[in-house]
Amino acid sequence: HPSFESFVYVSPIMQKVGERARAVGTTDASVLVLGETGTGKELLARAIHAAGPRARKPFIPINCGALPRELVESELFGFRRGAFTGAYADAPGIFASASGGTVFLDEIGEMPREVQVKLLRVLQEGELRPVGGAKLVQVDVRVISATNRPPAELRSACLREDLYYRIATVTIELPPLRSRMEDVLVLAQHFTTRLARRYGRKITLARSALELLLNYSFPGNVRELENILEGCAAVIPDDPQVIADKDVKPLLSQPVPIVSALSDQSLSMEELERLAVQRALRVSQGNRTKAASLLGISRDTLYRKLKQFGL
Repeated sequence: HPSFESFVYVSPIMQKVGERARAVGTTDASVLVLGETGTGKELLARAIHAAGPRARKPFIPINCGALPRELVESELFGFRRGAFTGAYADAPGIFASASGGTVFLDEIGEMPREVQVKLLRVLQEGELRPVGGAKLVQVDVRVISATNRPPAELRSACLREDLYYRIATVTIELPPLRSRMEDVLVLAQHFTTRLARRYGRKITLARSALELLLNYSFPGNVRELENILEGCAAVIPDDPQVIADKDVKPLLSQPVPIVSALSDQSLSMEELERLAVQRALRVSQGNRTKAASLLGISRDTLYRKLKQFGL
């Protein structure tokens, strides 16, 4: 189950996100997750669901932008047999199927206006009317929504104002990866370790590759970093495999890496790693198992680093 443990970070900005998400997890409040594509909005929604009273009930994600307009309503609220051509049997729809659990509405800004009125009714009254149905159906679900649009645009151009305030009882913003470059280091190590486990061989990142990644702007965020490393691991079957800058470079979606905030401070890789380890220990309040999981490394590796840095 994705939980907050599946988030690997040492940056103070992500620590705040984690604290806010954990706090809202134990409640039943509607949450709106803001963030660019690839920042991990669904992962955060799943973690919030898993931390709360509905954890044992279904979590059903739906991408409002991927559904044809005419199908959104019947997908969400279900339909009765004969409601339209091809409706040969009753179908419950996502809200009824998720009863007791959580519905995750990704790209909420793409939801057609006429469906928004019905969604508002679900949130206010806990009831819906299936397409072609005469009777109201009671449902009990928590709604977590997500968008990659700025909140002002969402409120003015995409959503009814009353619906916006209803879904955004709590808003949590996931920062883009380029604004938390210290997490690139720990995420890169975490993904490399995971790939090594998956492929059953030793995979490490050369310093040259890490330095290239630390100077890159990641328009596709965490997902892009994961895809880059997976792309490197998948095409080179060496064991042990060392991913170098020449392997990474062709996979970057923007040709010239921008200069990152880190290079201004001209921190060496050593200092950067030391900083990451110190921060992880601070975030985990000295709990080493938790610190290792934040860093995406094993406990043994953490002990080795503590010794290396004299911490």
